Amino acid sequence: MKTVLAFDFGASTGRAIKAVYDKGTVSYEEVHRFDNIPKTVDGHVCHDVDMIFGEIVKAIDKAGDIDSMAFDTWGVDYALLSADGRLLHEPFHYRDGRTDDALEKVFEKITPDELYGETGNQIMNINTLFQLVCDENVQKADKLLFMPDLFAYLLTGKKVCEMSIASTSQMLDMKAKNWSKKVLDKFGITESLFPELCESATVNGEYKGIPVISVAGHDTQCAVAAMPAKTENPAFLSCGTWSLIGCELDEPVMTEQSNALELSNELGANGKINFLKNISGLWLIQETRRNLSETDRKYSYNELEMMARDSERFRSFIDPDDASLSAHGNLPDKIRAYCERTGQPVPETTGQLVRCIYESLALKYRLALEQISQCTGKEFDVLHLMGGGTKDGFLCELTARSLGIPVIAGPIEATALGNIVLQLIALGEIKSIDEGRRIIAETQSVRTFEEAHTPDWDEAYERFCRIIKK
Repeated sequence: MKTVLAFDFGASTGRAIKAVYDKGTVSYEEVHRFDNIPKTVDGHVCHDVDMIFGEIVKAIDKAGDIDSMAFDTWGVDYALLSADGRLLHEPFHYRDGRTDDALEKVFEKITPDELYGETGNQIMNINTLFQLVCDENVQKADKLLFMPDLFAYLLTGKKVCEMSIASTSQMLDMKAKNWSKKVLDKFGITESLFPELCESATVNGEYKGIPVISVAGHDTQCAVAAMPAKTENPAFLSCGTWSLIGCELDEPVMTEQSNALELSNELGANGKINFLKNISGLWLIQETRRNLSETDRKYSYNELEMMARDSERFRSFIDPDDASLSAHGNLPDKIRAYCERTGQPVPETTGQLVRCIYESLALKYRLALEQISQCTGKEFDVLHLMGGGTKDGFLCELTARSLGIPVIAGPIEATALGNIVLQLIALGEIKSIDEGRRIIAETQSVRTFEEAHTPDWDEAYERFCRIIKK
């Protein structure tokens, strides 16, 4: 029997999950949760490391006796350390506006095609490389640590760089699985800035005698590691603040077509390539709810869902990834402006507003999966929807109707379970991710949505595609 502690940190919430593995079964409970609220430092949106570390210590104390612990977090963000191991600045939040013109800065030195050909990452101005070109502390820094590695370092004093989180950076050579010398040289970044790369499921240091393990530092890769797939051609959707939809491949796809379609290659915990697309996710609902609470009234998520269900179908759509919708603040007004700009009915009620978001996400998932099929030749027979989105039955229903294939929602705690499985592999309790997936499939509950795909969804999809191209 082994007891492990999985820290699963999103960009808005942090949690600690205590799990017990005994005779082929996993039981778990949440022992601590906190709001991960960014703070403003010198006019920039930053992560509050002192606050987060304080919550980590609280969680460890609450957990009691454990055999190991590990961290997974959102991707791309990082901390820069001085030679004596201090933070040079609070880590910037990927939604901070300093990278608004970062694309232009990067493309002065390397073309988008060259950059994609080296890294295979979907080019986004939030990726680590684009953040670094806007960070005046880079030349002063001794080491860069991605967020899960930072939290482990604060406990152990050991600096490492886990592979899956590194693969979100736009600096890793996806074929060689090492840093791209070409990219680093273009921007005067020395490879010594990065600590040693390590694989997922590696013990890296101790805290008060407790092993601290590098799992898949990127939460998406933890979720995929827990995918209870039983069919030949499954797709996955890790749905939380962001939606990452894709499939597992043996080799990266880094073609002109995949670049033009903005598809990304990231390293999975099992060494496979997760070929995927990053799409804005439930943040759109979360931010809308937050903004409404400031001007109207406080709605529960269930109330928002009920109002959306009762609203007119296919009235108006948004591109969830439109740049005008990516920043904090006044999202309902931004959505109304988008609809007006694209010649659609402007959402007048809260239900219309939220339904617009839900349907737009479901239709964007269809577009992304069709693009992935075009690049891989794969025809998917099921979508495994994992993460916070599994709690949202309406989103699951709409996604199944939009795609026309079954949607298997769950496990709800896929990210934490992937973290747990990888810790158990490092401790020698489980042999492989495949074994971990079998255990999860046999012991965790899922819901299957097999909603009928009707012709009106095809008509809505065609209109959606026309609108987002405007």
